[in-house]
Amino acid sequence: MSNCLTLKKSNCKNCYKCIRNCPVKAIRFSGNQAHIIGNECILCGRCFVVCPQDAKQIVDGTEKVKVLLQHSEPVVVSLAPSFAANYEGVGIEAVRRALKKLGFYDVEETAIGATIVKTEYEKMLKQEKRDIVISSCCHSINLLIQKYFPSLLGYLADVVSPMQAHCLDIKKRIPGARTVFIGPCVAKKDEAEHYEGIVDGVLTFEELTDWLKSEGIELEKELDENNESRARFFPTTGGILKTMDTNEPGYTYIALDGVENCMDALKDIESGKIHKCFIEMSACVGSCIGGPVMEKYHRANTVRDYISISSYAGEKDFVVIQPDSEELGKHFEYIEKRLQMPGEEDIIKVLRQMGKFEASDELNCGTCGYSTCREKAIAVIQGKAEISMCLPYLKDKAESFSDTIVKNTPNGLIVLNEELEVQQINEAAKRIFNLRSNTDVLGDHVVHIMDPMDFLEVKETGKTIRQKRVYLPEYKKYIEQSVVYDSESRLIIGIMRDITDEEREHEKKESIRHQTVEVADKVVDKQMRIVQEIASLLGETAAETKIALAKLKESIQDE
Repeated sequence: MSNCLTLKKSNCKNCYKCIRNCPVKAIRFSGNQAHIIGNECILCGRCFVVCPQDAKQIVDGTEKVKVLLQHSEPVVVSLAPSFAANYEGVGIEAVRRALKKLGFYDVEETAIGATIVKTEYEKMLKQEKRDIVISSCCHSINLLIQKYFPSLLGYLADVVSPMQAHCLDIKKRIPGARTVFIGPCVAKKDEAEHYEGIVDGVLTFEELTDWLKSEGIELEKELDENNESRARFFPTTGGILKTMDTNEPGYTYIALDGVENCMDALKDIESGKIHKCFIEMSACVGSCIGGPVMEKYHRANTVRDYISISSYAGEKDFVVIQPDSEELGKHFEYIEKRLQMPGEEDIIKVLRQMGKFEASDELNCGTCGYSTCREKAIAVIQGKAEISMCLPYLKDKAESFSDTIVKNTPNGLIVLNEELEVQQINEAAKRIFNLRSNTDVLGDHVVHIMDPMDFLEVKETGKTIRQKRVYLPEYKKYIEQSVVYDSESRLIIGIMRDITDEEREHEKKESIRHQTVEVADKVVDKQMRIVQEIASLLGETAAETKIALAKLKESIQDE
């Protein structure tokens, strides 16, 4: 299968929206990037439509077609009938004039080929009397049966698609002509490459619009009338049946759209529940007018688009020369998917790695993109998925890790919302506030357990308070408190360290210091008094001695 869809790796954001919407889970994840599995993909294009990052890209065929136009051979466009919905109010003649300015030889409606195909379907039911016939116009449905329901290949109408029937007709009528199909489908690019020599190039409506815009060419709003154009109904749900003779006795005629609905019918056919019917199948909801490359502003307008098609379609068939059945034959081979189904033991092992030990652990929430945890485990073994894609697993793992930290940290943690209501509290904080259970405070205003002013200040200013000493008089405790505001989660986080013992030890030391200073002061005072008393006594003795010596000196001198 050709690589019609590519991936811009830098744009993939692990949202898993593509795998959730892929009906056959043909996407694998590796290195945080989505990768399309070519041999499993049915090219429905749904991943392209739903990707919020535009990481999925359709390979542009514009340059290839421009090269075709440089050659001397006439290049004729086969224009899908859904163009009347994509380019509202624009008829085939207006498109023909615009595309001739780009260098195309002519533009015709693929609905001509649709008329050929529907006539072949009628002949098949009438002459061959088959039990079940499944339409083969939609290449994505053909791929679905070829890859996932190979036992039903015999029921798939072995007839070329309208695109191929029309291009074969063009090449028969215009010798040497090259053909380019323009439509709303990714799968047609693959169909053109796989069945070589019929369609030489494929463009999407978006590619055509961009090309016209770059050349400054506008499509004129002009509708033309052609009553012999009933096959213009083909791109709508039930459009094939609307153009067919559905009166073959004994047959039930059914129209289905959407891959999931078609898969349900195919499963019923496999089980033998359905017989004697013609089933029109379209991969896209709404059929081709709901195609992945209908321009983006049209994707959600199925009703309006149907009205556009209905008002443009005629009541009679296009006038065509019906080729021989041999010329319209198409062979569908089985396309093998390489991935094998793992054994039960391996599946259980992966389920356990995902934290699924009991059936009750398997939530089957679908956030990973797979319907069940078991399907996800199989995808992990096949290399298509990673265990980390399981949201409950990641949540439990993250909570387990964070809970381990929160529970074992010696610091008290309290988390408040912007209304200052307690959202979370850990064991250390409960000990600080003498709480027995989380439920005693969860959901209550923080004022019930402490002064909220610091939390209110941080909420209003956004400025963090760091290591502020706070006394809690009602608990007779001291804490060192930091308060942080997380603007993303809009939560206020309080981190508290109980420093009561440190504070009391500090007070004890301070008391001892004061006592020591007082004792020292008393000792100094006492010593000073003693010194003063000694000095006083020494002074009296010295005076008396001086007087006695003076008298002794006088008496000696008199002698």
